[in-house]
Amino acid sequence: MATILCVLYDDPVSGYPTTYARDGLPQLERYPGGQTLPTPSAIDFTPGELLGSVSGELGLRSFLEGHGHTLIVTSDKEGPDSEFERRLPEADVVISQPFWPAYLTAERIAKAPNLKLALTAGIGSDHVDLDAAIEHGVTVAEVTYCNSISVAEHVVMMILSLVRNYLPSHRWVLDDGWNIADCVERAYDVEGMDIGTVAAGRIGLAVLRRLAPFDVRLHYTDRHRLPAEVERELNLTYHPDARSMVPHCDVVTINAPLHHETRNLFDDDLLATMRRGAYLINTARGLIVDRDAIVRALESGQLAGYAGDVWYPQPAPADHPWRTMPHHGMTPHISGSTLSAQARYAAGTREILESFFAGSPIRDEYLIVDGGRLAGTGAHSYSAKG
Repeated sequence: MATILCVLYDDPVSGYPTTYARDGLPQLERYPGGQTLPTPSAIDFTPGELLGSVSGELGLRSFLEGHGHTLIVTSDKEGPDSEFERRLPEADVVISQPFWPAYLTAERIAKAPNLKLALTAGIGSDHVDLDAAIEHGVTVAEVTYCNSISVAEHVVMMILSLVRNYLPSHRWVLDDGWNIADCVERAYDVEGMDIGTVAAGRIGLAVLRRLAPFDVRLHYTDRHRLPAEVERELNLTYHPDARSMVPHCDVVTINAPLHHETRNLFDDDLLATMRRGAYLINTARGLIVDRDAIVRALESGQLAGYAGDVWYPQPAPADHPWRTMPHHGMTPHISGSTLSAQARYAAGTREILESFFAGSPIRDEYLIVDGGRLAGTGAHSYSAKG
């Protein structure tokens, strides 16, 4: 029997909810592009419940314990005395979320002799050292597409929030004010702007589709160029790389995975090539941008705003400069953890576990590393060290 070590974020400060704002969730038939939703044999939760926190347990306990496995759920993941660190040597499977990642470094993987599967309940497996996973024969999988649209919606919300100066305007209401001039002195229309995405995979393309009705000019760069019919449909301008694209954009949104080619991509040099007063949205990974360069660009006015929900490390320390920099719209890493998304990634997690325990193939689109190499979505999205 297996030991499954599951790292999830803490319950609400008011306690695990007994009621919810809405009854149930809308029913989806399939993902855009035709990929089927997760297909576990069953689920032991009610869609719309808070599944991603410790008490939610991704709805897995009944399933796992019913098959004789041991489930350990914790939010304590930092430092040598954390429960995660102490229980890691006995774990056959580690489950983590991008929003509260259990960083599986090369050192930690070396300390986990039983580890066979690193499973991301969500999208993005850069918290796992993929090269070490390849070396040690650890399969890495994630629930591809489960929250892509959730993130895309968050991106559009943040673009509108920054450009329209929504958050400072809302603050005036909370402070009993009616300061119209203060609200609108940094407010613009999105209409007519040039908006570009760094990467046009599932999330990036969904962002482009949602922005097209705003009568904007759309740009993109990606290591895999989109089909010509998609470019024509959305009137897209393709650029071979980020450096050639960003000087043409009023808004840039980052939707790329973190790997060797994207780490620290947006540094002082690249930010300096952007239009003065451009906006940058990052719901991908915090390490794709230079933390302090973002602060400098906002303070100098090179950037008019920065928003995102990805930081490094996560959770961000109280003194992280992004908490206090000007003209930002940062949130905790929540874009892909709506209650809607949680139902999908909890079901997908169970589907992957069912395949793993049965010794049957895990869906190719879920795979990042398998058989000692990048596989499936991992081979498409990531690059190994040269």
